[in-house]
Amino acid sequence: MPLDPATPVLVGAGQVTNRPGTEGGGPLTDRPEPIGLMVEAVRAALEDCDGAPVGGAAPAGRTLVGRTQSLRVVNPLSWEYVNPGDLVAEALGIEPAETLVTSVGGNNPQSMVSATALAIGRGELEVAVLVGADCVYTRTAARRHPDRPVLSWTVQPADTERPVMFGNDRRGTTDAEEERGLDLPIHVYPLFENALRSEAGRSPDEHRRHIGQLWSRFSEVAGANPHAWLRSARFPEEITAVSDSNRMIAYPYTKLLTANMQVDQGAALIMCSAGAARAAGVPQDRWIFPLAGSDADDHWFLSHRADFHSSPAIRLAGASALTLAGTAVDEIAHLDLYSCFPSAVEIAAAELGVSPDDSDRPLTLTGGLTFGGGPGSNYGTHAVASMVAALRADPGSRGLVTGLGWYLTKHSVGVYGTEPQSGPAPPGSGRSLPEGTVVAGAGGFVWADPQAAVGSLPQCSPDTDAQGEVTVETYSVSYDRGGSPDRAVVACRTPEGRRAWAKVTDPGYLDLLVAEEGCGRLGKVRPDGEVDLR
Repeated sequence: MPLDPATPVLVGAGQVTNRPGTEGGGPLTDRPEPIGLMVEAVRAALEDCDGAPVGGAAPAGRTLVGRTQSLRVVNPLSWEYVNPGDLVAEALGIEPAETLVTSVGGNNPQSMVSATALAIGRGELEVAVLVGADCVYTRTAARRHPDRPVLSWTVQPADTERPVMFGNDRRGTTDAEEERGLDLPIHVYPLFENALRSEAGRSPDEHRRHIGQLWSRFSEVAGANPHAWLRSARFPEEITAVSDSNRMIAYPYTKLLTANMQVDQGAALIMCSAGAARAAGVPQDRWIFPLAGSDADDHWFLSHRADFHSSPAIRLAGASALTLAGTAVDEIAHLDLYSCFPSAVEIAAAELGVSPDDSDRPLTLTGGLTFGGGPGSNYGTHAVASMVAALRADPGSRGLVTGLGWYLTKHSVGVYGTEPQSGPAPPGSGRSLPEGTVVAGAGGFVWADPQAAVGSLPQCSPDTDAQGEVTVETYSVSYDRGGSPDRAVVACRTPEGRRAWAKVTDPGYLDLLVAEEGCGRLGKVRPDGEVDLR
């Protein structure tokens, strides 16, 4: 069957990593700002359309960029622009009909690929550029430098035309959760990690070895990735052991078990219709097909989650995307699971049905957000760019990428291949979609929204005024810079089964929570919100 000219294809992928000591990595005031890295990444992606070396001739890329109708930017965290897409377009010498910017969230790059694929398939777009970059390393280094150098980064006029907004910018926590200290990912994800350890029946030492081995495998992938920020493989013990350079941040996470946002990185994707790719002269062996996607949110607030060791949204979104792509997870050759913390990977792997121990199919293509680098919300663009390269090198294969926002809250899944769907509708797989799933498709790409099924699942009822007897579900212990446990946030269940949040500041109780299993312990919440453990 002839290929529908409206079929969406990824034809270019570019990545830029500006490490200290490399070209472009000179004095802080000379280092590129986020817009500069975005432009560099787009140019690399345009050269990639032709398979040209860096700085080489790229006639197909030049043709496509001149036809760009939509410039879509992942919002940087290191600098606030009114309309970053305008600045990128100006630097490239193009005039797209629209510029778009995302909300904050690591789910947005994959979600934006799916939305762009749908728009192309429907004939609403022919050529789009997706790009993002962050320069947290440079921004932080300038702030910490004794001379406090001034970064002359671009400030747009306040009356600059606003871009189209993409994504959900709803806050991630309730007032009650924030009051207890659940205000940052590093304070939240240990809740999941400790719950996973308890559910698996591992001792604290066994679980530290488990996550150390997982992250060691990620570091090995980063060692082979030329775009990774940290390119040295680490032993498991090196990752989990506390040292001057690897302090404990929040039990059981040392620095090397957390997302590394202290990076300067950018990535870009060129997406277009098959008709536009053919007309521009992009060689067909450069084409990668987005086959299916799915987006879903878990029960939004932590207080309402049924537990802290699972994610129904990942499970249902993953199953929906695989079903619509006419494939099964065992047929996926290449994976990149969003990896801000080990718990995010462990839960996604379990929900998707993949082994975290399969050396022939690593769970990352980049090395993950610790070693590959965690450039704000834009990690997913690097993941998709790396997927493009992996699939081109393995004709006939398929890959899967996940994105994640907030606290295992917002999820996006994409399935990719070197060949298009075999027909205008997704091939029958013998599997059904979750009840109430909304499906949209065009040009051979299909997207699913199983939110109705997620929303119908049981929720926990919070008790914001709980006092008295409780059972500990899970907990997060934060450390001060001196290396001592500083405070803990504890998720508890009341005798009625409702969820309460308590705190611990007593040194003896803090030591107990990091030395022994705290999940399942009994306690008593005092009027001041502190919990006494037994």
